[in-house]
Amino acid sequence: MRLPSGSLFLKNVGETVKKVSLVVPVFNEEDNLREFYKRATAVMQSENYDYSLVFVDDGSKDKSRAILNELSKEDAHVEAYLLSRNYGHQMALTCGLDNADGDAVITMDGDLQHPPELIPQMLRLWEAGNEIVQTKRMATEDAGFFKNLTSSVYYKLINALSKVEITPGGSDFRLMDRIAVDAFKQYRERARFIRGLITTLGFNVAVLEFVAPPRFAGHSKFNLHKMLHFALDGITAFSNLPLRWAFYIGLVFGICSLLLLGHVFYVKFVIDDAVPGWATMTVSVLFLGGIQLVGIGILGEYIGRIFEEIKHRPLYLVARHIKCKESNKKQD
Repeated sequence: MRLPSGSLFLKNVGETVKKVSLVVPVFNEEDNLREFYKRATAVMQSENYDYSLVFVDDGSKDKSRAILNELSKEDAHVEAYLLSRNYGHQMALTCGLDNADGDAVITMDGDLQHPPELIPQMLRLWEAGNEIVQTKRMATEDAGFFKNLTSSVYYKLINALSKVEITPGGSDFRLMDRIAVDAFKQYRERARFIRGLITTLGFNVAVLEFVAPPRFAGHSKFNLHKMLHFALDGITAFSNLPLRWAFYIGLVFGICSLLLLGHVFYVKFVIDDAVPGWATMTVSVLFLGGIQLVGIGILGEYIGRIFEEIKHRPLYLVARHIKCKESNKKQD
């Protein structure tokens, strides 16, 4: 029997069936959506929970929105939030977490690299008392050497810089209890690195390892530019060490410049042969100028993020919310 979304049914006498919400960000996934819906629905119907599938379309240009509209008409468990434009994966996840009403909320991608078949294991860990179940990607079947290498280096770098330990191989495929979701919703910064934000919450965390299969169809929308931007957001959101490094580097080379000044005085007044030193001075000026530009660039990144935060603009705008009316919901 399929339970209509939002209703309350008795599991046993005096016991209310809990609800699980699946939050799925979508961006040009027309070839994956129906297969994801089919597999996720099959898994959730085998569980003794009410459930909802909350899709967040992040400004898709293909037929994703039309498919979501059809699915919502076919199944009362499906609803979709259509964002007014492309805000990015992390904002789409935020929208879903803001609007999901389940006792547990599972965030996952719709390309089937986050297998719905892992959901029962996540639910068992939740039932055991863990408020957060974090999956850890041990490998990705279709990932190349470069992607695996850069991912490994990035996690080592961010954990070396940050006071918050971020799980290497961690993904945005996780389960969160309602108490953890409500806590997360208090975090409203724009430079969102949700994997790090979740770590700061605390609570009981269980880690579930898995191997990510290849995409069911299509290709990844996470290009090199987006990966670099995402990585920079993670570093600047959880560490001020780059600012300190800029200071320390400036201090070291400031001392070196004083030593170099002593060398200049020695050449000028003791050896009286200043002309040959022009190469040393030229190289030194160019080198120190480069260090200064690096420091200014680091400052610019932090100042830019301050500028974005103080404007207090909405994190995202929903153009349309698709959901069947209560009177039209069907029961099997």
